[in-house]
Amino acid sequence: MSDMGLVDIGANLLNGQFRDDLDAVLARARSAGLGHIMVTATNVPDSADAIELCRGPADLSCTVGVHPHDAAKTLAEGGDWVGGLRALAAQEPVCAIGEAGLDFYRNFSPPEDQHAVFDAQILLAAELGLPLFVHDRDSGGAVYDALMSQAGQLNGVVIHCFTGDEADLRRYLAAGFHIGITGWVCDRRRGERLRGLIPQIPLDRLLIETDAPFLLPHGADSPTADKRRNEPCLLPFIARAIADLLDMPASELARQTAANARRLFGLSEGPTGP
Repeated sequence: MSDMGLVDIGANLLNGQFRDDLDAVLARARSAGLGHIMVTATNVPDSADAIELCRGPADLSCTVGVHPHDAAKTLAEGGDWVGGLRALAAQEPVCAIGEAGLDFYRNFSPPEDQHAVFDAQILLAAELGLPLFVHDRDSGGAVYDALMSQAGQLNGVVIHCFTGDEADLRRYLAAGFHIGITGWVCDRRRGERLRGLIPQIPLDRLLIETDAPFLLPHGADSPTADKRRNEPCLLPFIARAIADLLDMPASELARQTAANARRLFGLSEGPTGP
């Protein structure tokens, strides 16, 4: 798949685990056949840093947004954080609002704060006509309900790192949303339910991502001494695992998911590299 132009729709390249060797990480990704990487932002300062990282290279773009884990801190700091995101979203590397959503598994922020911050970002995405990059973990349908309140106004939604059940998947697909699949699908134990749901995802709604440095695919070797760290260069491993589940060539899966990502997020077809 070295020439398939794979698109990783979610990589946390600002994470401290990449502080010392980010250039090498990007070089390995390009060598592995990635044509584009979307850098995930999780709060307002993070969003500004993501823009700076992506300014220049044609194969990097980013989100701007507030993760549910950062909701309480964002609200406590006060100020016009929505206005800050609005201004950042006007910058060229930005292709989506997020990572936004609800996480009732960790509850690092109180649910009421998560709801307030998520609802504000849904409205902002609708206002700006940008897709939403959505986090849903154990929300019990609350993410779906929040999105549906503005569904007719949204210009695309991807449920990032989908690990829900069949009912969740059916609701999201009926709403016209895209589904992001990570290396979770490579785990034959923890990912068993997800593996069974993959054939139900229409090919034109399927997106792939690493969520690096998290979720190292089961069976894949990290390319560095840190054997727990995931990298974008492992996206082909994930693509092959999904292609096997769909009984289709990995090259076709790579082309289809890349086309889906470029269409949804308006990504350029420009040359790779800085």
